[in-house]
Amino acid sequence: MAQWTEIKISINSNDTDKAGDIANMVVPYGIYIEDYSELEEDVFNIAHIDLIDEDLLSKDRSKAYIHIYLEPDVNPAEALAFLSERYTAEGIEHKLDTSKTMDEDWRNNWKKFFNPTPVGQKILIRPTWRDDFDAGERVVLNIDPGLAFGTGNHETTKLCLEMIEKYIKPEYTVLDVGCGSGILAIASLLLGAKSAVGVDIDEIAVKTAVENARLNKVDDRFTAIVGDLTQKVSGKYNLIVANIVADAIISLSKGVKEFMNPDTVYIMSGIIDSRGAEVSEKIGKSFDIIEHIEDGGWVCLAAKLKQ
Repeated sequence: MAQWTEIKISINSNDTDKAGDIANMVVPYGIYIEDYSELEEDVFNIAHIDLIDEDLLSKDRSKAYIHIYLEPDVNPAEALAFLSERYTAEGIEHKLDTSKTMDEDWRNNWKKFFNPTPVGQKILIRPTWRDDFDAGERVVLNIDPGLAFGTGNHETTKLCLEMIEKYIKPEYTVLDVGCGSGILAIASLLLGAKSAVGVDIDEIAVKTAVENARLNKVDDRFTAIVGDLTQKVSGKYNLIVANIVADAIISLSKGVKEFMNPDTVYIMSGIIDSRGAEVSEKIGKSFDIIEHIEDGGWVCLAAKLKQ
């Protein structure tokens, strides 16, 4: 029987929500969190009893543990590097450990929790294995996340999709930096964009994005690039979207100007709310922020070049 890799992330309990959101970017099928900081209250609210096992009472209340499970053919080194980089960027103290676990059909069990999801006013995200949906007049975006971030369920992706829906226009060209599953670039194409380029440092993500573009029959207008941020990108774009993290957005914003026209809309997400003001201030030297929206502790910005 194939063995999966379990990554156990040890963090301070007051960082659980933020650390969990970042961990969920690594896998599309959810995570398992141990957090005993409010044990008595949680047990009483759920079970209405105040008798708790001594082993549970002895748990360290200051710590929480996040468990991620990777498929047998996935190299955990990339996931570990990704997590360490993002936690460090957000100032989250952490320890990462790995171990092997038996395959208990993790590959398919998570799918039952991923439902067809309406986003904004015009899009319905449909997992490829679900046929029980009614899209109405919405555009159907077929998605198979595979091992790449981007199911549409995470707040950062939803915020980006809502912004894209608002600012996209027919015949626009789009650049998606850190494209993951390709969901943002593909949504842009389904909403009328002329062409889209997706770039990601993860080769698996790029392969997933290409396959998703084919599933949505927009592969003739989609170009995928394996690369770091915009190093291999050229040309000008009407809409640029980056759903990454605060530090990467700050870094990217120094060079992204060369890919923008005077009227280009630059959409940024993946920003934890505690750093929203900092990002706004730092990019404000070159950009005028035209919209700021938040959801679930995450910030999404839309901006244009200063005139």
